[in-house]
Amino acid sequence: MRRFLPVLLLAALMLVGGLASPAGAHPMSTSAVLLDIGDDRVEGEVQLPIDRLAIGVHRDLTRGSVVGADRAFLKRYTAQHVKAVGEDGTSWTVALGTASVRTIDGTAHLVYPLTIRPPDGHVTDFDLRYDVIVEELLTHRVIVTVRYDFDRGILKADDAKTLGVLDWDTRSLKVPAGEGSWVRGFATTAGLGIEHIGEGADHLLFLLMLLIPAPLVAAGGRWRAAAPSARRSIVRVVHVVTAFAVGHSLTLALAAAGVIDVPTRPVETLIAFSIAVSAVHALRPLVARGEVFIASGFGLVHGLAFASLIGDLGLGRGSLVTTLLGFNLGIELTQLLVVALMMPSLLVLARTSVYPAFRIGVALVGLLFSVSWMLERAALTSADPFEGIQTWLVGHPLLVAASVAALAVVARRTAPRMPRATPEQSGAH
Repeated sequence: MRRFLPVLLLAALMLVGGLASPAGAHPMSTSAVLLDIGDDRVEGEVQLPIDRLAIGVHRDLTRGSVVGADRAFLKRYTAQHVKAVGEDGTSWTVALGTASVRTIDGTAHLVYPLTIRPPDGHVTDFDLRYDVIVEELLTHRVIVTVRYDFDRGILKADDAKTLGVLDWDTRSLKVPAGEGSWVRGFATTAGLGIEHIGEGADHLLFLLMLLIPAPLVAAGGRWRAAAPSARRSIVRVVHVVTAFAVGHSLTLALAAAGVIDVPTRPVETLIAFSIAVSAVHALRPLVARGEVFIASGFGLVHGLAFASLIGDLGLGRGSLVTTLLGFNLGIELTQLLVVALMMPSLLVLARTSVYPAFRIGVALVGLLFSVSWMLERAALTSADPFEGIQTWLVGHPLLVAASVAALAVVARRTAPRMPRATPEQSGAH
């Protein structure tokens, strides 16, 4: 019975997760608001992913209908949810131009030209109040960027800066009339990196699959308990996290700078495949120190997905460097938090006879999720049947970590200890 305790725990989590309302396992397509700040007006555009917009307005929308039958309704809806208010509380005039459909990062977007004018013809600091889509879609994000000197004829690409992110909880953003601080942009993109990992079930699951074998050694083609050395396990975890960081940082920088450009669908499909490979490795070691090689190799693929969030913001080289640094910092902080939450419990469990069943159960769930993602992202299926489960698990990280910790405490007190690999076997890994 004890061997099946971890599997029963996972089944319970999946059952409760299945009751949750479905949302995306991976962060949804983001909206974008690009603002060009001038002396007497603000111009720019609003970019709305059509699939997310359809959820927000509760209509079936297509590339044709958004500029056809639904055109008047969507323009009226968008205009009602975009407002600008000056420091004195006076409303500014907001006007939307003629809509067009544009493919951005592989996703069809409805794009509106935007003009904001203050009543006295002089642009000062103002509040952008915006809740298009986010009023209905809890997981949606709106990235706001700004450029200055628009109407002076000296606009440079390097002037573009990330101003902030709007979502369900934050629907207003202060827009400075003068140059903003790079610190604010850095902090904003760091937060975006944290959200991207923290709300992306695929990235989290990939990391978890790589952490599971960390307390073990490969001997005779199987995973065996290692000598009781926390230092050794921590070193292996550091190697895994560092390898992943190096891999994703390289392709993130290259893709964001426009050196490489890979369509979104194959990248997302490869990410799902990377989880499948890491899950198989957690079941049976593919190669000595395989998790390090998997982390570095597939880290390159995950970096391309990270770049999709910041590659279409119109940022110049100066702001791009700040954005990349902030985004990377957010990713690494979240990874370290995941390691801090999970590794102590995994180290304790690995010394008990419960761990094989736990490892196999988690790896099989990871393999199941990854195959489902691969089929959906390769357009072989229309939906992911486990979407609600994944969303619930990602939405309750502390509960999941506490459940694993509780299992570790119970197993340590009641389950027999695992036989450890001999020194000769340990040297095989």
